Amino acid sequence: MRVLEAAIEPERADGAGKPQPLTQSKDVQVPWSFTPDGKRLAYYENNAGTFQIWTVPLEAQDGQLRAGKPEQFLRSQFDDAAPAFSPDGHWVAYLSNASGNWEVYVRAFPPPASGQPGQWQILNSGGTIPRAGRPVWSRKRRELIYQAGDQLLAAIYSVNGDSFIAEKPRVWIDKIGGTDWDLGPDGRRVAVVTAVAATESPKPDHEVTFLFNFFDELRRRVPVK
Repeated sequence: MRVLEAAIEPERADGAGKPQPLTQSKDVQVPWSFTPDGKRLAYYENNAGTFQIWTVPLEAQDGQLRAGKPEQFLRSQFDDAAPAFSPDGHWVAYLSNASGNWEVYVRAFPPPASGQPGQWQILNSGGTIPRAGRPVWSRKRRELIYQAGDQLLAAIYSVNGDSFIAEKPRVWIDKIGGTDWDLGPDGRRVAVVTAVAATESPKPDHEVTFLFNFFDELRRRVPVK
């Protein structure tokens, strides 16, 4: 196997040292979510045109982050992406197009040894709403937030044993105005990158104008007697 430029490469937050390959794959990998203790990373991989979710254990060695053996979280014929660990690390919310439309699903983590874990679909839209965007867990409240079209929806959830119970999602923000957003630590605010509408292109701070054949034009306009 060869390491791609898109391989997962951690870098120190203080800028010391250079990024080092964390995983090796012939496919493009997209890192997405850490467990609360930081000891496992969830990512998805584009394998032969299909997105698949993997997790990999992590540990620090000699000041470097090292990865163990990757484990496939879900074996599916559909596209599965954007895995997000819950605040307690016991659940993974992710996107899947198993229904024919991108929807939000939740599964237990780690998967039970008895077989495939239970799967809970947060909303069965039947294709009546736009595709869902990446799910984000609230850290302060038992809510799962995700985007549908230009709206942010919030689903209150509870846990009963091995069962995940989600209420019907409600519209939390009617118009988010962008697709690049994140939830604040208090679970009450959202930061979003929005496009700025401009009636005209911004003018540069400095302009230089070149006028060719100036003296010829001057003689034409002001003839010398």
